[in-house]
Amino acid sequence: MTPEQIAAAFRQARQAGTALDAYPADELPASLESAYAIQETAIDAWDDRVAGWKVAAVQPAFREKYPAERLAGPVFSRTVRQGGETAAEVPVIENGYAAVEAEFAVRIARTIPPLPADADPASLLPYVEGVYAAFEIAASPLATLSALGPGAVISDFGNNSGLVLGPRLPMTVLTEPSSATAVTEINGAKAGEGGAARVPGGPLAAVLFLARHLAARGRSLNEGDWVSTGAATGIHPVRPGDAARAVFNDTHVVSAVIVRAVS
Repeated sequence: MTPEQIAAAFRQARQAGTALDAYPADELPASLESAYAIQETAIDAWDDRVAGWKVAAVQPAFREKYPAERLAGPVFSRTVRQGGETAAEVPVIENGYAAVEAEFAVRIARTIPPLPADADPASLLPYVEGVYAAFEIAASPLATLSALGPGAVISDFGNNSGLVLGPRLPMTVLTEPSSATAVTEINGAKAGEGGAARVPGGPLAAVLFLARHLAARGRSLNEGDWVSTGAATGIHPVRPGDAARAVFNDTHVVSAVIVRAVS
């Protein structure tokens, strides 16, 4: 199947709110390049603008075939929601893949230019407007997407279906990641805990990866873009009817209620 056909299968399933039984091709993307080619095709065909990007780790077991430590996927404007103490309603596809990840979301203040080879994460601080408590909504029409590995994940928007934003956090999250904690609860029970130090190199390292990655694709991180920097407490499966809540630094709350997607 062509990249256009694979992208169309995922797009149509997302738009209809229906699950897929299998990956919509006989073979998975053979490389990072082929996976991102499908993603670019899907972005071009999607009826919404890119408002940011999610960053996630590539698990070590997959790095021989897909030689990268991180991957990226788009976050679209209509899927960015506010959800502090008042929970945001988040639609997911029944019988598809759905999980929430407590994350430190960085908002970009101005376009990040091409970076020198020796740039380090701290050099990006002047380009950051702030850092916020957030949930990434990792979701796809395909329940097995994550298990199939990075090629499949990248090809379906990086397994992203939105971003729920909570309150602004202190900038020390970025300069001292070990000082920033997070705890996630699903339906009132603790599901995971961790913090900014759980993101390899801290959240700014994820932004640095993304800036370089997008530049290689002819894109950039621009004013107002969001970067969901990686799971801080783990990946927590959810389904319609579940309530998710994360508390950052013991005081800052982001919350969401999971509902069934309809066409």
